[in-house]
This record gives sequence, structure tokens and C-alpha cells, in this order.
Amino acid sequence: MISYNSEAVPFPHLHRRDTTRWLRAVAARYGYTIGELGYVFCNDEKILEINRQYLSHDYYTDIITFDYTEGHVINGDIFISLDTVRSNSAQQHTDYDEELHRVIVHGVLHLCGIDDKGPGQRAIMEAAENDALRLLSMG
Repeated sequence: MISYNSEAVPFPHLHRRDTTRWLRAVAARYGYTIGELGYVFCNDEKILEINRQYLSHDYYTDIITFDYTEGHVINGDIFISLDTVRSNSAQQHTDYDEELHRVIVHGVLHLCGIDDKGPGQRAIMEAAENDALRLLSMG
């Protein structure tokens, strides 16, 4: 089951059923199924608080993913700062909804084992995000 919640921000324009179907399809492409996955849309202050408390990082970010995956069943909690999604969208001159979906699927891709911190890994993640976004547009 995938749950979607918001804290301290209005809930984003999001078609939950379509988004859930899409995320399940993306996970399946990597040999995973989705068990319990919770999204929390929040503001910059909340994501900074989470970053400091749980990761000892003192900076804003667009997404924090907590991974509880067992085997090939995805379980996790994903916090997304809509403030940062909005500012990233403006800085990169991208559509806000596309940027939001990119960040939403970014968390699932992490839970499928794709990393973006090491040499060359960011390009792999971006290619996986773009592939997933094409799948969404075909939806």
C-alpha cells in the first residue's frame, strides 16, 4: 500500500491512483513489488529538522528516503519538501508537476537499489528518472 500525506503544506495536485499504479510499474521494472510505502509532503523547515535529527545533515534537500525494504518488497518512508521542489523547478526551468513526479519516483528508484552519490551514479539515476517519467506520460 502507498499512502500520501502532507504536513504543514497543502497537499499537492496529485492523482493518487495513477501515481500508485505508475510507481508499482516502475518498481516492477526493477524486479520489486511495493509493500508499505509512505509519502509525506512537507516544507523546507520540516525536511531540515528530519535531516538534522536522523541524518546529522545541516542542510535543506528535496527528498529524504528511509529504507525498510526486505528482499524485493519495497518498504519505506519518503519525505519530500515541496518548497525545494518548487525552487528546483524554477531554477531548472522545468514544469513543477514534472519536477514533483521526478522527486516522487527518485525515492522509489533509491529503494530499488539505484544510488546517485558515487562517480557516474548521478547520470544513471537521471536516466532512470527520465525513463520512469516517460512511462508516466504513456500512462
